[in-house]
Amino acid sequence: MGPTLRVVCSLLTLGGICLGCGTDDDAAESADIVCADRSELRNVYYGDLHVHTALSFDSYAFDVRNGPEDAYRFAKGAPLMLPPLDRFDHGTQSIQLDRPLDFAAVTEHAEFLGEVDICLSDGADGSDAGTCAQFRDNGPVGQTLLGVALVSSSPERDETVCGDGSRCLSAARSIWDRVVLAAESAQDDLPSCEFSALVGYEWTANTNASAQHRNVIFRGAKDVPFPTSYFEAPTVEGLWRALQRECREAGGECDVLTIPHNSNQSNGNTFFSAGENGAEAMRVEGAQLRAAMEPVVEIMQHKGESECGVGVSGILGDEDPFCNFEKLRAPPFEDCGDGTGAGGVAAGGCVSRLDFARGALLEGLREERRLGVNPLRLGFIGSTDTHNGTPGAVAESSFLGHRGAVDDELEDRLGRPTFRAGPTFNPGGLAAVWAEQNTRASIFDALQRREAFATSGPRIAVRFFGGWDFGDDLCDRADGVELADREGVPMGGVLPERAGSSAPTFLLSALRDVGGEQRPGTPLQQVQVIKGWIDEQGRAHQRVYSVLGDADNGAGVGDDCIPVGSGFDALCGVWSDPHFDPTMRAFYYARVLENPSCRWTGLQCALPGAAELESCRDPGLLRVIQERAWTSPIWYD
Repeated sequence: MGPTLRVVCSLLTLGGICLGCGTDDDAAESADIVCADRSELRNVYYGDLHVHTALSFDSYAFDVRNGPEDAYRFAKGAPLMLPPLDRFDHGTQSIQLDRPLDFAAVTEHAEFLGEVDICLSDGADGSDAGTCAQFRDNGPVGQTLLGVALVSSSPERDETVCGDGSRCLSAARSIWDRVVLAAESAQDDLPSCEFSALVGYEWTANTNASAQHRNVIFRGAKDVPFPTSYFEAPTVEGLWRALQRECREAGGECDVLTIPHNSNQSNGNTFFSAGENGAEAMRVEGAQLRAAMEPVVEIMQHKGESECGVGVSGILGDEDPFCNFEKLRAPPFEDCGDGTGAGGVAAGGCVSRLDFARGALLEGLREERRLGVNPLRLGFIGSTDTHNGTPGAVAESSFLGHRGAVDDELEDRLGRPTFRAGPTFNPGGLAAVWAEQNTRASIFDALQRREAFATSGPRIAVRFFGGWDFGDDLCDRADGVELADREGVPMGGVLPERAGSSAPTFLLSALRDVGGEQRPGTPLQQVQVIKGWIDEQGRAHQRVYSVLGDADNGAGVGDDCIPVGSGFDALCGVWSDPHFDPTMRAFYYARVLENPSCRWTGLQCALPGAAELESCRDPGLLRVIQERAWTSPIWYD
């Protein structure tokens, strides 16, 4: 058991419920034990599945020099150096996690792996091209010259660098081998199972300047195919079909899933229904393909939160004030309505309900009503999207940015907001899974079945089960989780066939993050359940229920970021939907809120020399936040 799990398991008994700790009895009863901490009731593991290093074209352009090997060492607890660079091209700022991660994936941009290698190799064919000179000498300007190809719907590689393309593909293969080898070297040997290094990459579609990015994550390292980039597959359907052909159907041991992210910059395009304007058979096929390839969505990262939106049309119900959390764009803005727009990667164009996971989940219910297939049955994770090679660097108290030299100085981080840096950015989130053990396969399988949750950074531990007749005493029973698991479904599941005339019941349990040695955690304030459903007319609805804790506990932040008020170490309860209508498809997920705490902007505006910065003198600067966790939904069909 790794260091993180020791901390978590010390708190994972609540009202008699073991929320996931393995025991000697578990080991004795399980014939296929591999890891020392294996548990059939599953343990909680925290990780980061969205990490870039100097092998990515934009990371290197931001003066980042850390490679994938460094990123995995950092995830396991080693210190790392960040820009500004000294005269020897070495970082000058040190950063280190206070607690190692349990898993991570380095996900370099598949696009330009070869171009970057050629441009940085003296004497290589193509390295003397003007594009390469700009990339080497002009940082973000050179990065933009490369990246502009990703805006086109018919992208082409730079002939002056790549020739007919084969030159760049050949160079990229050796870089991909290095990425895979770095993961293999970081993978912990059994039976300690302290760290899992998953193999992956990012497919980076910015079609019409709208983000439609996907991280591609493999179950293992054997038979993993060479990355499919936006150049080879300029549509997400093309990516999925390539992964089906080259991984799942290739006859080896390969399995794969894709994870969309930054839907908040997509102008509605990330979750626009597959085959919307095509024949019904094609629409069904597209929905089935999406459902098979995409089980979870990244809803929290350093470029904002994508759970839900404020001010978007097409969803009935009360406004949810907690949707204001870590938004890149605030109203007023143009609404996309039932269509899509362009320009989101530069904070332009319209904003859509489909820019957010909640809108996507509702659209999935609507599509299921039309097609019989739900293409958007999505679980939730968080990650950082760090371009510093620093997976899991999510602490507000030690935020140094995630974009190298673009935000390495206090004045840059707190300077005038741009689409590259500024106070609107945040440290990012974490992916958490409930898995039998800490192996690649077990982590992957938890993602695949959506038994996963997102956090905005804290290591909150939350469980969520749904069934039809859970007893009110589950929180007091030593076998409460076992009963809920056997008689219902965990987060990410579909409720079993309805029994009798009852409404669904849910077991919710949350434990605060106790924090590390240098940074104490924050008490919990409340647990909410968010319900979404489609009515008989096909209209989308939302409702938020506060079910545990105390939303009016008076907690807040005083002078010098000192917390005030009381909170909870643990919350547990059984809740039943008081407005259940058995004729309407619905989903439910839990949102766990901590007490308010100081955001990184509040902390850094208190540093010497920061008080005179324009943003720190702005009374509208966000200085206090409520960190949180979101479970994957449970669906009623």
